[in-house]
Amino acid sequence: MAAPSSLASSHLSRLADLRRAGVAAAAPAHPQQLRLGCSRRRAQRVVAMAGSGKFFVGGNWKCNGTKDSVSKLVTELNAATLEPDVDVVVAPPFIYIDQVKNSLTDRIEVSAQNVWIGKGGAYTGEISAEQLVDIGCQWVILGHSERRHVIGEDDQFIGKKAAYALSQNVKVIACIGELLEEREAGKTFDVCFKQMKAFADSITNWADVVIAYEPVWAIGTGKVATPEQAQEVHAAVRDWLKTNVSPEVASGIRIIYGGSVNAANCAELAKKEDIDGFLVGGASLKGPDFATIINSVTSKKVAA
Repeated sequence: MAAPSSLASSHLSRLADLRRAGVAAAAPAHPQQLRLGCSRRRAQRVVAMAGSGKFFVGGNWKCNGTKDSVSKLVTELNAATLEPDVDVVVAPPFIYIDQVKNSLTDRIEVSAQNVWIGKGGAYTGEISAEQLVDIGCQWVILGHSERRHVIGEDDQFIGKKAAYALSQNVKVIACIGELLEEREAGKTFDVCFKQMKAFADSITNWADVVIAYEPVWAIGTGKVATPEQAQEVHAAVRDWLKTNVSPEVASGIRIIYGGSVNAANCAELAKKEDIDGFLVGGASLKGPDFATIINSVTSKKVAA
């Protein structure tokens, strides 16, 4: 692995350029049908979970919350009746991780939203994987579009972050996804596969990885990929893993969907074979709605 200091210096230089240029996340317009250079899978397939293991639902709280609102949300989650066949993870802001861990039911695990690329030290504002382990934080979200397109993290930097986190026994939710203009140009697969390659170039242990497909145009916009659109990309990513990593990884890994998932649309999305769960943003800040999304696994069971 390249020295963290050299990768960090290169990244920080790019970040300064981005900030001077006033880079912001692309503003999505009305989504259209995916135009992808790939044949569709057979129709009328039996709907079942393609990845092994449990259905997976993560809640990304992003930069939201206060001590009081976090306490209220944790109380709602503790009181919720959740289906047993689901792995559930929530990712509060760093400063609330300890509060959440000390008050949240053991039924739900805790994730960080970011982690440094290597061992801690003179990296102001960063959190190391070792520190996450020290406070009992089991997961980290890496490659989220807001880190890619607002903060300016590139594919290689994200891949190295993932590899180091895994080396310290922190499990990774690895995010991929295309911008609106990339989708409209028919580049969805190209973009997602390029992002996947950066992970594959660095990761050797896939057992502790969950992939989250989050089309950028659907994140926080109220617009969501149709179940068919999401299924098509998930299936393509699984095929890519089969060819470029191994059939065992492809069949075992969970690929989850994120992008304006809510209590109203989760059931139809959950029915699709290659949708193994969700990474939820705004709806994860509402305990009852998040519980509904977690329990959407019942839709998959019925469909199967």
